Amino acid sequence: MIYTNQKIDKIFNYKTYSNKKKIDAGLEMIAIMRANLGTDSTKQEKEQVIKTSRYIFKHINKIDIDLGKTLLRHIDK
Repeated sequence: MIYTNQKIDKIFNYKTYSNKKKIDAGLEMIAIMRANLGTDSTKQEKEQVIKTSRYIFKHINKIDIDLGKTLLRHIDK
């Protein structure tokens, strides 16, 4: 399952979610996407997961700069 940018934006813009809950929801989305990747996944699917993960990490970076920078640094490796 690949999440759309609109869905990600919607979650990170919830007024009723605390910052911790927003970060947890973002990391959960990444975990689900990565868990659904398998040996039969195409290169395009893998690249899309990385692209979406980077988008989520940028949202996390706006909330928690230290965590966001760490996550963005590790995804680029």
